[in-house]
Amino acid sequence: MLATALIFTACDGDDDGGSTFADPTVTAPSSVKEVANGASGESVDFTVSVDAGLTATYTATGSGVTVTNGSGAVSGGTVTINFDAGTVAGAASITLTVTDSENQKASGTAVIDIAEDEKTVRLTSNISADATWTADKVYVLGGRITVLDGATLTIEPGTVIKGEAGTGANATALLIARGAKLMAEGTAALPIIFTSVADEIQPEDVAAGNYASPNLDPVINGLWGGVIVLGKAVISASNDNDEDVSEVQIEGIPTSDPNGLYGGTNDADNSGVIRYISIRHGGANIGSGNEINGLTLGAVGSATVIEHVEIVSNQDDGIEWFGGTVNVNNVVVWNTGDDGIDTDQAWRGTLDNFVVITPAGHNFELDGPEGSFLGGHTIQNGSVIASDADRVSEDLINVDANSIVALKNIYITGAAEGQKINRITAVDVIFDNIIINVPAADLGNYVNGEPVPAGIVAGTTPQADTSVFGWTWASKAGAITGI
Repeated sequence: MLATALIFTACDGDDDGGSTFADPTVTAPSSVKEVANGASGESVDFTVSVDAGLTATYTATGSGVTVTNGSGAVSGGTVTINFDAGTVAGAASITLTVTDSENQKASGTAVIDIAEDEKTVRLTSNISADATWTADKVYVLGGRITVLDGATLTIEPGTVIKGEAGTGANATALLIARGAKLMAEGTAALPIIFTSVADEIQPEDVAAGNYASPNLDPVINGLWGGVIVLGKAVISASNDNDEDVSEVQIEGIPTSDPNGLYGGTNDADNSGVIRYISIRHGGANIGSGNEINGLTLGAVGSATVIEHVEIVSNQDDGIEWFGGTVNVNNVVVWNTGDDGIDTDQAWRGTLDNFVVITPAGHNFELDGPEGSFLGGHTIQNGSVIASDADRVSEDLINVDANSIVALKNIYITGAAEGQKINRITAVDVIFDNIIINVPAADLGNYVNGEPVPAGIVAGTTPQADTSVFGWTWASKAGAITGI
């Protein structure tokens, strides 16, 4: 018994006094691992060692990447860490830490290089030569991008363009200067989408027929600017001395940018083709009360083709015309923060077949000429939802005393108490078959003045051909139902 006791005592003494365990080691790859932008299912191998008498566990953390097996037991001389690459190009890393059962630790860091996203093109310079944007990429407006005089920008069907956030002089927008052209010819199956970088929609969504934003509600506005097209047609404008001027600076563009000038003498000017485009979540403010419209048309000439256009949740107006002679057909304006349709400076074209849905401002703000040049326009074959449970428009129709406009075949429903056609005495405003969905006995409550013109009636007959709007987000969301 004494001998046995002596043996155990000696063993305990040996363990306490001299036995040690080697520290673990971690060796990261010596070369930089290159991966594609946003790549998934990637891996990196670390070489590790742990004393034979111990067990160990590992933890792994990533910077710029997402580790998918962030912890586990060490088994053998290699630890493989799986990861998904991020979408920010440049250096990233994974740090592996091994902890043995004696709480001894070792770490190593693998360096990863994430390539530029080949599917995203960020634009920071104006376009001075002909260019084409293709549907296999997303184009990000990194500022106010101008297509300069003499250049043509072609945008393929199904292309997605996103504007970065910015206000003031840094508001993002696509500006087509005088003498330039925009050939944005989408189709009903492959519309062209202009939206915010906050919108997760991708070209693959558009190609699959999923035109709605996957993450932004259709009431979110002001996240970027909008689309501005300027031409050389005649405008009716004046300066501070009430003198006629033939060109002025477009609203929404700082006066320091000469590319913002519009107006001239060529009523047949051609700024290109805009067809099947949806402009969303825009209207950034560049100054007090000076926002960018969804689609701004300044002195655009009659040779320009604009049809099948949707504006969703712009902070300012849906579409605003400043003079010019361009005709526009098949338009949807949904949830604008100001007016649905706005006209100024003697626009002399026609808006034909349209839907305006719950703008926060006027459904129509139709101003008269601002200079001595007189000219008017026609707005016809449209249906309007003036309000719903969440949004109530201001005036049903707002005109000036000197407005020159013919309003024909327009149906207005959802008119709330206090909403009116503001002025029925304007000499050069024609009301022809303006139908308001109210009881006939109450019709006078929705008109400012009396008697009610013969061209304004009570009824329930929609006037727009909404069958052509099936491609729009508004239609797919059911917002056009009933009109």
